[in-house]
Amino acid sequence: MKIVVCIKQVPDTTEVKIDPETKTLVREGVESITNPFDEFAIEEGLLTKEKYGGEVHVITMGPPQAKEVLKNAYAVGSDYVYLISDRAFAGADTWATAYTLSAAIKKIGDFDLVICGKQAIDGDTAQVGPGIATQLNIPQLTYVDKVVEIDPDNKKIKVERLLEDGKEVVEASLPALITVVKDINEPRLPSLFGIKKAAKLDIPTWTADDLPVDKDKLGLKGSPTEVINVFSPEVRGGGEILEGEIPEVVSTLVEKLMDMKIIQ
Repeated sequence: MKIVVCIKQVPDTTEVKIDPETKTLVREGVESITNPFDEFAIEEGLLTKEKYGGEVHVITMGPPQAKEVLKNAYAVGSDYVYLISDRAFAGADTWATAYTLSAAIKKIGDFDLVICGKQAIDGDTAQVGPGIATQLNIPQLTYVDKVVEIDPDNKKIKVERLLEDGKEVVEASLPALITVVKDINEPRLPSLFGIKKAAKLDIPTWTADDLPVDKDKLGLKGSPTEVINVFSPEVRGGGEILEGEIPEVVSTLVEKLMDMKIIQ
């Protein structure tokens, strides 16, 4: 099987800052890490390879510094890694990002399974994985917490999906894309040999000229959505805790809501 895993380098902080001019993330001076959900995607790719055979290809789109997360992916056992980097990709929204990554996957070619983390912690949109599947015109299985079975010969995959009120088991044809949650596995740590091997790796970089893309659909220019304004919500004052018996509390709450004209 040929397995492609999409990962992202994200700021190692919950205090994400936005450039007021470009409306994009400020990454300078902020330590970066592999998106935590993508660690589980890498591990699932490795487990799939170990069970069914094949090779694991890991890709990321970002600035040159994103090579560090690819080195980590290589150190734990991925077979191939690729950096998708070009000024033309800067400012891409989720649609343009999915378009670019899908082009990179097409360049890799003959894939059976694409694995993504369920979302990135900097944007929290959970849109890129499904967007890639749409661009590739393949089935998408999101919020997967268990790969039940893969049948390479008959090109089938069966997974368990995590829902708000339970779980469901679904089947799809291959090639397919899955997005995984943290319950799916326990990511492994790199060996000393893997770290040394990754340190010497010459990571290939693919630019816009290397991909089968329409350059008008890349980056900020190719993004159909636009960030108009970014702001932090106002800090709210402390609330009030109503105490007493339930009938008394309900009556008091109703009166307060009526006084505030929230209900009539």
